[in-house]
Amino acid sequence: MSRTFTELWREAVELTEEERASLAGLLIESLEGEPDADVEAAWAAEIRRRIGEVEDGTAQTVPWEEVRRRLVNRLNAR
Repeated sequence: MSRTFTELWREAVELTEEERASLAGLLIESLEGEPDADVEAAWAAEIRRRIGEVEDGTAQTVPWEEVRRRLVNRLNAR
């Protein structure tokens, strides 16, 4: 016998916050197809490049306070 969506939802909301977060992540992953090897390789190269820029001091960083201020301003402008 299969359970209905409502039954599954009722069970899911009784899970702990951590369990619900894990379940949500697993459900989202189940919607994704197989990773594209070219995309994965491109992201790995981009990550290495960005880490290199931070390590050699050529990256233009923004202090957290500035990032937060920009985000708050953007949200308030909606």
